[in-house]
Amino acid sequence: MKNIINVRDVRTIFDDKVIHEGLTLSIREGEIYGLLGPSGCGKTTLLKEMVMLQRFSSGEIEVLGHNINTITHKVAQELRRSWGVLFQGGALFSSLSIAENIALPLKEYTDLNEKMIDEIVRFKISIVGLKSRDALLYPSQISGGMKKKAALARALAMDPKLLFLDEPTSGLDPISAREFDSLILKLRSLLGLSVVMVSHDLKSIYDTLDRVAIIDNKKIVYEGSLENMKYEQSEFIETFFRNKNE
Repeated sequence: MKNIINVRDVRTIFDDKVIHEGLTLSIREGEIYGLLGPSGCGKTTLLKEMVMLQRFSSGEIEVLGHNINTITHKVAQELRRSWGVLFQGGALFSSLSIAENIALPLKEYTDLNEKMIDEIVRFKISIVGLKSRDALLYPSQISGGMKKKAALARALAMDPKLLFLDEPTSGLDPISAREFDSLILKLRSLLGLSVVMVSHDLKSIYDTLDRVAIIDNKKIVYEGSLENMKYEQSEFIETFFRNKNE
């Protein structure tokens, strides 16, 4: 199984504050990979670095075979179309309907006609578990769970190979959170996705993730399966996973 993302010795410094001190990890094609660690350790920062929304100070990040340090602007724009991002709050445009939110990347980045875009939007709404009648609603008119699904549909609009999820179940009630977990597993299988997820949701972590990287004290303190993690000595692992393992 080939690596779809390689992070090598990445350092991140904001002003004089060191966030990452030499992170190295690899994400395999087809897996659901978790970025875990205590609050403020730089999980979301690393995710943003992978999708070129945040610069890092040194090191290398390779995504889908491209070194994002050295690619041209044109290649970077093409690469961005190969992934979808679900931000923590959904980041839907409040002035656009659900259908218009999902259609936006298709209108911005493709030459598809309106009829084809409408068909794609209907399909994406369907595969995330929304009803066709939801398409005309606005973000202010839908629940938190529906917002997550609508934002996920938009992230999938361009048929990406890679999906980045930042705290996808945060703010959801337990039933909606488990439903979202099941949806991610179904879509990974249906669409052949590779998924990178930041999460604090212990149930979601155990139900969905194939492998994890744990960031603590600016470094990767563990990378591998949840099963093998029990052999590692780490204050965060002890504290965060204790109740689950007892």
